[in-house]
Amino acid sequence: MSNDNNFKLLSKINSPADLRKLSIDELPILCEELRKDIIQEVAVNPGHLASSLGATEITVACHYVFNTPEDRIVWDVGHQAYGHKILTHRRECFCKNRKKDGLMPFPSPKESEYDTFTCGHASNSISAALGMAVAAKMTQHPERHVVAIIGDGAMSGGLAFEGLNNASSQPNDLLIILNDNDMSIDRAVGGMQQYLLNLDTNETYNRIRFKASQWLHAKGILTDERRKGIIRLNNAIKSALSQQQNLFEGMNIRYFGPFDGNDVKEVVRLLNQLKNMKGPKLLHLHTVKGKGYEPAEKSATVWHAPGKFDPETGKRLIQDESYKPPKFQDVFGHTLLELAKSNSRIVGVTPAMPTGCSMNIMMKEMGDRTFDVGIAEGHAMTFSAGMAKDGLQHSATFIVHSRNAHTTISFTILPF
Repeated sequence: MSNDNNFKLLSKINSPADLRKLSIDELPILCEELRKDIIQEVAVNPGHLASSLGATEITVACHYVFNTPEDRIVWDVGHQAYGHKILTHRRECFCKNRKKDGLMPFPSPKESEYDTFTCGHASNSISAALGMAVAAKMTQHPERHVVAIIGDGAMSGGLAFEGLNNASSQPNDLLIILNDNDMSIDRAVGGMQQYLLNLDTNETYNRIRFKASQWLHAKGILTDERRKGIIRLNNAIKSALSQQQNLFEGMNIRYFGPFDGNDVKEVVRLLNQLKNMKGPKLLHLHTVKGKGYEPAEKSATVWHAPGKFDPETGKRLIQDESYKPPKFQDVFGHTLLELAKSNSRIVGVTPAMPTGCSMNIMMKEMGDRTFDVGIAEGHAMTFSAGMAKDGLQHSATFIVHSRNAHTTISFTILPF
């Protein structure tokens, strides 16, 4: 654990209950201390850095506004959640993160009651959180709030849209927070990413609409039966005026954003506004991956999991590899390129992991025969099978998580 003399606020927080005793004006200071603590710990005990730095304000704001663990926070792509671990009784043992008999690399209910659902890769948070929201109503916990935090490209996964589709038709009060940092592990790809970058809703409009909905509820006009019809009419008028379709509101999910997700006081204000709003809603927050640490902001892919480094200079500490075998992923990457050179039917498919699985080696020489499909493992499999059906051969890569790390698993799909 880092020297507590440098953490006047963080040193007093053992649980979110302690966090909620702070004034809102103290939260930016706490975020700075939490970010500094993550940097200092990961510098000597390698793990995921940039994603957790970017999600710091969202983490603090959620635990500040919601009564966790009674209220549920469901994380997606768990490498966002180091701040969450530190704030939930695990700061003293965070130095053992990813080590034998230490903390698990990602949230797990086996480790903490604050970890509501197992997560790693990817896109399962909306479905899991929706299940919890429905269960709350059926098990005499109608006041329980359920929040899904999805980000780092996970919105491109098909399971996320299956969850959205169900949330749009199933009675629930789910809040989805989209942590949009324009990244997955490598630079995010695909049409959905471009859509999110272009999506815009005026903050004044949202404020007026929210107040109008409260007034309509008070007058008994906005009943649950009428809500969907009114939302559809509102969405149609708004789309006509803005000449822009909103995917989420087209599915009867209220959309708010985009807002600055690295402004903790603003995020707290938004969460307090949305906390008791009925029906499914999505809060779109823009964050910077690696926020607050200049090297990570400039090169988020490298600093996603940088290994050991000097936190003062940002210099990565390259260990002596002379006595170590090569990494499996590098063997895979070079072998794949070698095989592809001798067989024109071989292509590579990866779900947002070109550097993590070293498929970037083949990408540099054969960009037209490698495909990064974004965080969409199910699609990657079926896409590969479709190409294999018509004669191509594929090496695909996926990540399997264990207690102490994650391992890239590679395999080949042969023609049918």
